[in-house]
Amino acid sequence: MVSTDPIADMLTRVRNALAVHKTEVILPHSRVKESVAKVLKESGYITDIQVQKDDFRKVMTLSLDGGAPIHEVSRVSKPGRRAYTKVKDIPVVKQGRGIVIMSTSKGVMAGEDAREQRLGGEIICEVY
Repeated sequence: MVSTDPIADMLTRVRNALAVHKTEVILPHSRVKESVAKVLKESGYITDIQVQKDDFRKVMTLSLDGGAPIHEVSRVSKPGRRAYTKVKDIPVVKQGRGIVIMSTSKGVMAGEDAREQRLGGEIICEVY
């Protein structure tokens, strides 16, 4: 099945796995999803990322146990309505307890890193 929004599909799989107390999520691999997962790992929300070659395609396994608890994961920029922001308007999630993941001209990064590097871009999602 072809997904029109693979990042939203990834976030939904993570949200559903957390709801039923799973420790791993297996999903199709893409470079953008791997970049988002790396930001989540750097922020401490997931513990490990593994990329494996399956028979026909690559799959990515995310380990959810041992990381900081994820209460909310929400997609901000959607295919029908993209959300872009300037450096001064990068949102702060839950008074600094959450993160914003952004796509900038220098790659996918957390909103705090984008603010430090003085980069604006597309807001991919918010994690708390």
